Amino acid sequence: MKNSFLLSTLLILFLAFTSCKKDNDDPAKKELKIAISGLEDLGDNFAYEGWLIVNGKAVSAGVFDVDSSGTLSQTSFSLEASDINNASAYVLTIEQNPDTDPSPSTVHILAGDFSKNSASLTVNHSSAIGTDFATATGKYTLGTPTDGGNDDNEKSGVWWISVDQNNDVTAGLTLPPLPSSWKYEGWAVIDGSPVSTGTFTSANGADSSNSHSGELISEPFTGTFIPYPGEDFLYNAPTGLTFPTELTGKTVVISVEPNPDNSSAPFLLKPLVGNISETAESFKPYSMTNNAVATNPTGTISR
Repeated sequence: MKNSFLLSTLLILFLAFTSCKKDNDDPAKKELKIAISGLEDLGDNFAYEGWLIVNGKAVSAGVFDVDSSGTLSQTSFSLEASDINNASAYVLTIEQNPDTDPSPSTVHILAGDFSKNSASLTVNHSSAIGTDFATATGKYTLGTPTDGGNDDNEKSGVWWISVDQNNDVTAGLTLPPLPSSWKYEGWAVIDGSPVSTGTFTSANGADSSNSHSGELISEPFTGTFIPYPGEDFLYNAPTGLTFPTELTGKTVVISVEPNPDNSSAPFLLKPLVGNISETAESFKPYSMTNNAVATNPTGTISR
């Protein structure tokens, strides 16, 4: 009786083992492995999703999250072997969570073409953002043209413009065009808190926000309207801050934001940064530093 029980137990274990082995070795499945650095936590309402481009069509290659340290929640995905083998490219998108649309969103952040069994992912791929922002340049000018002519707070505003000796104003930013699913956004980091100056798609036009500015336009920014991105920090200060403020010694940033935006804070792409000197003067243009290499995510896909 004991021998029969033992043989039955061994037979069950053997069948279970061979069944598991068969599942794991399913020739119809194959592992796709991803290694991506530089991504950030998207919060609860968004997630990253990979896509294989197979015969011109997008096939989902898995959804994953990224924690506060940049670690991916999953780096290996079991997919149809035929899709992996026949894929010509890989595209990484930002998707809403939960996502009821089976198609990729228009917010493409990384992409790469397969060469044999791997693909290098970049933001400048034509199926991603399409530029690496290496050519971006910027100047900012301190001043508060919307304060009605008050000269006491001229270092409480920042505008992405250049002002010459004749007070002629020109655009301070030279930026590559973006796909419709991305926007630029200006920021001033005040006492550790990033405060938006508004989103925009062109350096030669007004941005989306004047929530902290006044209404009157004063000299030396000429004219009755400033068609450039910028903000005076005069009113409606966020909790913990006081306006007017002093921007000397602070940092200003131009970021690239997904649309729709996942957060009220700057996104990971920050191609331009300016550290405002303690001795900075108002109505004088200062150059920003290109920060694209330090903030562009990169990755590799292996099949």
